Amino acid sequence: MRRFLEFIFLSVLAIITSSCNRDEVLTADLPEIIIEGDGIYSVKVGEELRLAPDYRNSDGATFEWRIGNDVVGTERAYVFMAEEAGEVYITITVTTDAGTDSEELRIDVTELDTPAIDIAMEDITVAVGFKKTITATVRKTEHECKIRWTVNNEEVATDVESIEFEATEVGTYRIVATATNPDGEASDSVTIKVVNAEDLDLIYEFEATEYHITEGRTLIIRPSAISKSEGVTFLWKLDGEEQGADTNMPHFLFNSSEVGKHTLEVKATTYINTPIEISHTFSVEVIEEGKYRRERTAASASVFSEVVEYLPAPGQFIGDMKSGGFTGEELTAEDARAYAESRLRQNNWVSLGAFGGSIVVVFDHSIANNDDYDFAIKGNSFDGSSEPGVVWVMQDENGNGLADDTWYELKGSETGLDTTYQDYEVTYYRPVSSGMPVAWSDNKGGSGTIDYLSSFHNQPSYYPTWITEDSYTLRGTRLEARNYDKSGNGSMWIQPAYDWGYADNASERDCIDAVNSFDISNAIDAMGQSVELDYIDFVKVQSAVQAKSGWLGELSTEVCNFVEIVK
Repeated sequence: MRRFLEFIFLSVLAIITSSCNRDEVLTADLPEIIIEGDGIYSVKVGEELRLAPDYRNSDGATFEWRIGNDVVGTERAYVFMAEEAGEVYITITVTTDAGTDSEELRIDVTELDTPAIDIAMEDITVAVGFKKTITATVRKTEHECKIRWTVNNEEVATDVESIEFEATEVGTYRIVATATNPDGEASDSVTIKVVNAEDLDLIYEFEATEYHITEGRTLIIRPSAISKSEGVTFLWKLDGEEQGADTNMPHFLFNSSEVGKHTLEVKATTYINTPIEISHTFSVEVIEEGKYRRERTAASASVFSEVVEYLPAPGQFIGDMKSGGFTGEELTAEDARAYAESRLRQNNWVSLGAFGGSIVVVFDHSIANNDDYDFAIKGNSFDGSSEPGVVWVMQDENGNGLADDTWYELKGSETGLDTTYQDYEVTYYRPVSSGMPVAWSDNKGGSGTIDYLSSFHNQPSYYPTWITEDSYTLRGTRLEARNYDKSGNGSMWIQPAYDWGYADNASERDCIDAVNSFDISNAIDAMGQSVELDYIDFVKVQSAVQAKSGWLGELSTEVCNFVEIVK
């Protein structure tokens, strides 16, 4: 009996043991893919990523890597490389006699963060003795960029954004700036041809050939581009008569009370081995005072009737589809004009960008020059935040409804100061890639950038989308910057008001609730002389400061409305 029970016990024990072994063999022999982390990987376009997970129970296993329905690998590891950005899902399957295991991996493919570099300068020809600071702007990347400068393939500087070029000898100089980071490199170059002063080509150009002026006023006709005036003679003729010796200047002051059309001619002559002559002929129409004045009627509106032109400088709000109100479809000058007009009709602000950006409006009647203030411009200034704009006025002297006559500046508190430039020019250059600052240079030898503030305004570029040229130049009156960092650590920037005479300026004298008032009697001509205007038809505001306030970005005049002050 006892032996029989022992046999039963041993049999049961053997069955139990055998069952456990079978179960143990089944689970222990199954292949297993071991993935570290969450199975999500990152790689850049063109870079290789080696996928090599650990495996258990993989003796004699086969491997299959799939992207979609395509088998892309059959080895234990797989080397992945993508030619374009995006998400890619890869399935790895391992198979043995005991069974199969699969895992899906995700690979986030991103673009290479290669540098972009831009020299804000065009090829030029200059005379010996020419000096200029040449600056390169570099797009910020996740990696630090190193900059290398060469002149005619010889390294002259590293890790600086600017170099000083001085033309000491005749020749051609190719200046190259190269930015390098772990993702790649980029270069930009400019060529400067240096000649002796007497061999410098003569450039003498004007923007217009037709001018209008009211009788008794002075019109200055000046070139828009001139390479030199030394060693050049200028011969001016008015209605066929040579003008006096004191007119041997590149510009001409026209003053005539004789109503009608006049012909003005100029011939510039210089010598480069042989005489070189450049001639221009202009038509100047002298118009009777008040001939096209449009009187106010009961139906006349006190608010502006139309935006005639909107030409901003680059700035953080230009193209901004958030607070700036752009749609991204402003592809022509008319699109830009319509955008600005729509904003002003809603009493909403329009940014003029950095220095020189402007907006022009017209009223449905002539605005009379009465005692005291005649019209007002609403901005968004407040105590500690003024971004002044110079105000200009124009009569429709020729009665064609276009703003193509003479602009007169309204003088302000800074007029005539040594720190105020009446004929200041800034050229802005289109960035070579998105996310870059906009570089600029001026006619005083200065240069700089309009910074790209991606934390606040991330449109691809602050350069106006509707400007097709790779650079454009804005001219006007520049005021000295007064902004400063009150905190000392860059956290609190103050932009003080100017005493009087400017738009978007929190002046105690002419500003109430961000509305500045203006008197037509303050009009001055190009020589700074007072001009008597009985009325005006057009008003222009132009950003007047070229400065930055740290994290706040560039100073940019904003306007919200234009209104006649009816007495």
